[in-house]
Amino acid sequence: MRAELEIDCGAIAANWEGLRGRAAPGACGAAIKADAYGLGAAPVGRALLAAGCRHFFVAHLDEGLVLRAALGAAPMIAVLNGFAPGADGPAALTPVLNHLGDLEVWAGRGQPAILHVDTGMARLGLDAAEVAVLRDDPSLLCRVPLRYVMTHLACADTPEHPLNAIQLARFTAIRAALPTLPASLANSSGLFLGPAFASDLARPGCALYGLNPTPGQPNPMRPVVRLTAPILQLREIPAGASVGYGASWTALRPSRIATVAAGYADGYLRSLSGQSFGRLAGRPVPLVGRVSMDLLTFDVTDAPPPAPGAAIELIGADNTPDEIAAHAGTIGYEVLTALGTRYARVHHGG
Repeated sequence: MRAELEIDCGAIAANWEGLRGRAAPGACGAAIKADAYGLGAAPVGRALLAAGCRHFFVAHLDEGLVLRAALGAAPMIAVLNGFAPGADGPAALTPVLNHLGDLEVWAGRGQPAILHVDTGMARLGLDAAEVAVLRDDPSLLCRVPLRYVMTHLACADTPEHPLNAIQLARFTAIRAALPTLPASLANSSGLFLGPAFASDLARPGCALYGLNPTPGQPNPMRPVVRLTAPILQLREIPAGASVGYGASWTALRPSRIATVAAGYADGYLRSLSGQSFGRLAGRPVPLVGRVSMDLLTFDVTDAPPPAPGAAIELIGADNTPDEIAAHAGTIGYEVLTALGTRYARVHHGG
């Protein structure tokens, strides 16, 4: 008996359509890296392509090859981490050029690319000194057919953070100093920062998959995932009995414990031990004891006795990835991308 992960590709497409409205009049792409945040790049990509998305972003070359095979030749697929030395643009993928060395390698090939400038993240992208080199001698830029110049916002999910305005000002100044290129700026949360952060191409990621791009505010996105795990066994235990490794939870009353088929090998984070809950027939049931590799235990004493074949919902509309993340002391991105391969995966609407 396996846990089942349902992925609503129709909801992903609807989320993209809503974000496209916020990106207008610019285009709206989709970050589909890390196997579409753990949800399946091929079916998710096809659903987005059918909805009208024509710009996709992955992290690694191999991810781009998988997506190209799924989507055909039409859409742009950009590789954010660039290409390894010697790669010649296989499958018509578009590299993101992250430093002057990338530009020099790519110059003269006649293949399009995206230029990444750093405005405050201090990870990838040309730094201020490299931008100054291009400003003083833009001939190198003329040798590469650049589709966009992009930067990445560091604090867009905190609208009041001063770095947002600083990055916008830096990006505006860089664009003014370089040959005119279409710009790509806003990520998911950036699309909610206002018209000043509009650009020619937005690159939402997390919001497509139902994560809240406006933390602290109601989530404007549709839920996308539902994870249920079948109950393998029910056990009646007396007060004083412990459950799981380390005897970390002890029943204070006679209790009914449901053991279900999921664990940290499936990406259900061990840090959720004693912190989270599931839902049985719509009622919350606390996770008790430690999360183990293959099994979870829930106290279902206060829920109606489960019918044979019943399952406990681990993630859903009333127990979202963001809420799970809060219980685990992490972010919804990690919850989604950690989802393992042992689930029976069902894609709807794609």
